[in-house]
Amino acid sequence: MTATDGGGAGNEAGAPGRGWEEIAPGVVRRRLSGWDETVGAVSGPGGTLLVDAGPSLAAGAALRAQLAERGWPPVRWLAVTHPHFDHLLGAGAFADAEVLAAAGRRPPWTRGDAEVAGDAVAQGVDRAAAERSAAALPEPGRLVADRLTLPLGGGRAAELVSLGAAHSGHDLVVAVRDGGAEPSVVFCGDLVEESGEPQAGSDAEPARWPAALDRLLALGGERAAYVPGHGAVVDAAFVRAQRAALARRFGVPDG
Repeated sequence: MTATDGGGAGNEAGAPGRGWEEIAPGVVRRRLSGWDETVGAVSGPGGTLLVDAGPSLAAGAALRAQLAERGWPPVRWLAVTHPHFDHLLGAGAFADAEVLAAAGRRPPWTRGDAEVAGDAVAQGVDRAAAERSAAALPEPGRLVADRLTLPLGGGRAAELVSLGAAHSGHDLVVAVRDGGAEPSVVFCGDLVEESGEPQAGSDAEPARWPAALDRLLALGGERAAYVPGHGAVVDAAFVRAQRAALARRFGVPDG
């Protein structure tokens, strides 16, 4: 797997460059500095669901402390949208949470994953920090082969959907539902990027990407807020336009 997301060198802590942004009641996200990756959090009476964990163990620890300072419940679940270092390597700070990821042809990552650590170093992370972060990685507790509904309490649920291989070999999205209604927020991982052109590394399957976005749009509908892996929150029209651009870029016929 190769993480070529975002741009610019980061730092070990991946210190947030912006504050937490509320997208819907009890649903927030934060854009981190360095690679402009997004981390999301969803609060429910049963605990907090974190979506991605940042680029290092230090970044994950900082995120954990920030959520505690906000008075949020402890992180009980961590959903990793895809196993690129800038979204994954903070996971060791949440070793007491249930870690969820998309199933695939091989495990999404392993404890001490040298390939993920090597990607981080290639993108500017200090080698010792990258190796510490990889050594602390918890292996996924549950792999989602199709979809999984995660009750968060109080009528709120998160629907985790595996969209197969597209941007990476293990693309997972998270839709937030309240009382069975249509999703209010969909965390897209790097299937959608707003702050730059979507990146396709060595683990991408570009021919599958437009169809993955079709499924994403069917899941979220017209009114959801779509949270990209990098950049500002977008709407369904943006996702459709990016789907069309990717189809042209990769020579995928419509239909």
